[in-house]
Amino acid sequence: MEKLWAKKAKLNSLIEEFTIGEDKETDLHLAKWDVLGSIAHVKMLHQVELIEDYECELILNELSHLLLLIKTNQFKIDDGVEDVHSQIESLLVKKLGAIGKKIHTGRSRNDQVLLDIRLYMRNELEKIIKHIQSLFNAFISKSNQYKNAEMPGYTHLQIAMPSSFGLWFGAFAESLLDDLHQMKSAFDLVNKNPLGSAAGYGSSFPVCRETTTKLLGFDDFNYNVIYAQWSRLKVETAVMSALSSVATTISRFAGDACLFMCGNFGFIELPDEYITGSSIMPHKKNPDAFEILRGKMNDIKVHLFRLISNTNNLNTGYFREYQLLKKPLIDSFEEMKECLKISKILVDEIIIKENIMDNEIYHQIYSVDEIDVEVRNGAPFREAYHIVSEKLKNKKALKPNKIKHSLLGSKDNLCNDRIESNFNKILSRFPFEKIKTAYSDLMAYSMV
Repeated sequence: MEKLWAKKAKLNSLIEEFTIGEDKETDLHLAKWDVLGSIAHVKMLHQVELIEDYECELILNELSHLLLLIKTNQFKIDDGVEDVHSQIESLLVKKLGAIGKKIHTGRSRNDQVLLDIRLYMRNELEKIIKHIQSLFNAFISKSNQYKNAEMPGYTHLQIAMPSSFGLWFGAFAESLLDDLHQMKSAFDLVNKNPLGSAAGYGSSFPVCRETTTKLLGFDDFNYNVIYAQWSRLKVETAVMSALSSVATTISRFAGDACLFMCGNFGFIELPDEYITGSSIMPHKKNPDAFEILRGKMNDIKVHLFRLISNTNNLNTGYFREYQLLKKPLIDSFEEMKECLKISKILVDEIIIKENIMDNEIYHQIYSVDEIDVEVRNGAPFREAYHIVSEKLKNKKALKPNKIKHSLLGSKDNLCNDRIESNFNKILSRFPFEKIKTAYSDLMAYSMV
């Protein structure tokens, strides 16, 4: 098939294969969004009288048919076609002849792929955020359930101070709250329409960028057409950074869980159907799911590094390296959705061991509480510190006491209600309903 950009000279087959790369595989993730963007673009062309009424109706009907093929997994990119944009345009031309060729009026594949990726990211972020909400609720539930179950806290992997499982689970809930803040910032960058920037220098056609912005449910559009093109690295980096922030939360949780399931700790366990065994050691209960979670979260950080390094120090304008952003981005979304789902299941299934602190090896953990008792009895802090230090030198076990750790956010005052309220407040700021309504209106008019 002739390329959209084809000249008289035939492109060397090795160069063609090399430059297309993995586009045909990654572009299947963008097919739906390419069609929806095209529907908005066609409506705009009709509004500014660049296509006639009957042409608009014919193109919209055919695009609606393509959406149905995509929805039923019947859409594919044919051999000899380099990307999803070419496939969709070729199908329109095959069906509508010269009318199908009018779809590309006033746009370039550059702003077309920009738009596709923005729409794709916006949709994927919504899915990710719903998974984050589910995992957040699981952590909060577990935190409230085990708010009175004490466990040792560690610094430098040495026994430090009394903690609780409620405090431990709650820490990951609040970490997800901060991750959600980053998601919202990234989403705000994504939720700007780049369509109309063409190849990075706009168009002499009277395209209406406000129209496509409204039709696709964007909050705004990228005004400067040059910036619209090279915003791609900035926006995708922001999204990947937000995903990496979530990855840090999950990785730390998985790492803790692996440690706490270790026989030397024995703080938590999983039902047998969630662990694996050894081919040679019948006693083994391996936390493979947690280990894979930890590894996959590290992979997402590698994807971020790939994204940044592939496009480092580029000049203003479009470069083909931008093509290399697709795969790490798509892979990260797919891995994150799976890992968030698995994380939620594991949190729900964790079994807490009771009465951990009854073991004498943890009794010295109450040293700071013992200092507080001395201070409450009138001793200066430094003097109280030395009194307790002498007890510890003599290997004297310090008995648990009834001192409340009532500091806001500490083990006896978790503040989960505040964390939950702040999470829901940020969640409510995502314009998912507005976007859903825009798509509904877009399709209602396109004769689906």
